[in-house]
Amino acid sequence: MTVQADGVPERSDLLRGFLDRNGLAAATIAPLADDCSFRRYFRVHRGADHYVVMDAPPDLEDVVPFATLSGLLNRFGYSAPRVLAKDTGDGFLLLDDFGDATYTKALSRGADEWSLYALALDVLVDLGHRPVNAMPATIPAYDDDKLLAEAAMFVDWYLVPGLGLEVSEEMREAYLSAWRECLPVLRGAPECLVLRDYHVDNLMVIAARDGLGACGLLDFQDAVIGPSSYDVVSLLQDSRRDIAEDLVTAMLERYFDSMGPDIDRAAFLRSYHAFGAQRALKVFGIFTRQSVLYGNHGYLEHIPRLWRHTEANLRIPELSGVRDWVDQAVPREMRLTPKPGGGV
Repeated sequence: MTVQADGVPERSDLLRGFLDRNGLAAATIAPLADDCSFRRYFRVHRGADHYVVMDAPPDLEDVVPFATLSGLLNRFGYSAPRVLAKDTGDGFLLLDDFGDATYTKALSRGADEWSLYALALDVLVDLGHRPVNAMPATIPAYDDDKLLAEAAMFVDWYLVPGLGLEVSEEMREAYLSAWRECLPVLRGAPECLVLRDYHVDNLMVIAARDGLGACGLLDFQDAVIGPSSYDVVSLLQDSRRDIAEDLVTAMLERYFDSMGPDIDRAAFLRSYHAFGAQRALKVFGIFTRQSVLYGNHGYLEHIPRLWRHTEANLRIPELSGVRDWVDQAVPREMRLTPKPGGGV
């Protein structure tokens, strides 16, 4: 067994032990793509059988929320990877393998865009009709502190180490104060279970299943109870790909028609645009942090798209305070893509 300098077994040895204990001693292991977290994923083959293993170091990630939410989503009739075996102490889950047909790959191969987005949106409609009081009490609320901490990532990662700007504590507080004024706008949409990373890289095409089950769901362990507009804007203002405006309009109409007459469309759209801005500003920070701390520079190519989303969303009058702060702190000529590792 290989051992690190601090005496803790290497994750690879722990992974092999986990597989051995679950009847997969002879299985082959191949790494899958990482995400913006400390989790890693592996595909495991044993003959014709194949599975996915989530490797989440327990001092950095907790596998319990994923396991809890997987069971919940499957009970709702959705397709989430089932947890077939788990080791919460070492941070491993053995999961269903949905294959490689993410929405991203399917769209790149010419799959019908309208149909895929309509199906993904229908899952959100179904979630939006499920009462919040029926959700497990362990699912946290999307509270104000969390919303503000996420918005602060724009300053703490993109502006400071990313662009190399100096932001005083007074300026940072003014930015958060502007967002505090917007919190009622964010909360203008009905509350539901919010999956939070609902975009084409985390949605799967499952051709063998019907109805809502044909849309596979990944990366939902950070789910919260919060405004339903968040997942809708996550899907339709994707950080990773451009979506035609007529498709966005059609999907919003589909959402409103399916949710029924009780939804306040105007309030929902204000919340949609406010979360579009909040989420984009957060993702500026996430993508820059990946480059600065972990050397994952590929995400930086999406910075121009994030600026387009941010500028469009900040046009609504309810976000004028945030818009004014951004205009003052980051004039248009400074809205740049950081160099790999930070700086411009």
